[in-house]
Amino acid sequence: MGLDNFTPFASYSPHITMGNNSQTPDLPGGTVDLLILKSLAAGTRHGYAIAQYIRASSGEVLELGESSLYTALQRLLLNGWVKDEWGASENNRRARYYTLTPAGRKHLSAQTREFDLVMTAIQRVLRTA
Repeated sequence: MGLDNFTPFASYSPHITMGNNSQTPDLPGGTVDLLILKSLAAGTRHGYAIAQYIRASSGEVLELGESSLYTALQRLLLNGWVKDEWGASENNRRARYYTLTPAGRKHLSAQTREFDLVMTAIQRVLRTA
């Protein structure tokens, strides 16, 4: 296969998204956890509300697929960075609510600093001639 057929930034994403079916960029590893933790920094949310928050606050660019979202939430629960509790949603349906723990808040702060450092370094490289 030659370079003529190479597409470095394909728009295809295998993730099924919550809501509409628009294509979203692939996220670097660890970013999903960081986004979820950030969405919970403002308070308790259920899964769909987390996905809506990320979509809205990213200017409609980022959408988490259900499998990515709930896999990450399970990982965050196992690490003790979030806790969960069942309750009723706005529609009076049974929903699982997630809350950031003190350990999760500390992890969010550390991961945000690390992410900022890496993104700044990547931007420097991309801006070189």
